[in-house]
Amino acid sequence: MGAVSRSMAAAAGLALLSLAACNRAAPPAPKTYPVTIANMAYGPTPTGLKAGDAIEWINDDIFQHTVTAQDGSFDVDLPPKAHARTVLKTPGVVSFYCKYHPGMTGKLVVAG
Repeated sequence: MGAVSRSMAAAAGLALLSLAACNRAAPPAPKTYPVTIANMAYGPTPTGLKAGDAIEWINDDIFQHTVTAQDGSFDVDLPPKAHARTVLKTPGVVSFYCKYHPGMTGKLVVAG
């Protein structure tokens, strides 16, 4: 095999490796999901949550509320008309409640 043929074969091999790398799907980017608090209740929690995703808590109520995880992973205090963001770091089920209104509860199911 001549020098030109070896160079062409090497270039073809690099092109194939590059093409294979481009065809690998990148992991999906984390998403942010809104959850609105209104009328003394948390709105529906999203499905399909993954570690790395975030929840944008929106207090659309006239009262102050918290979103407090029972496992201690987050504790958000929201005055009326405020919003805050929580990043979901680990998989599992996270139950949460409002410190001021213990009857307000919810849960997030986070996949790995």
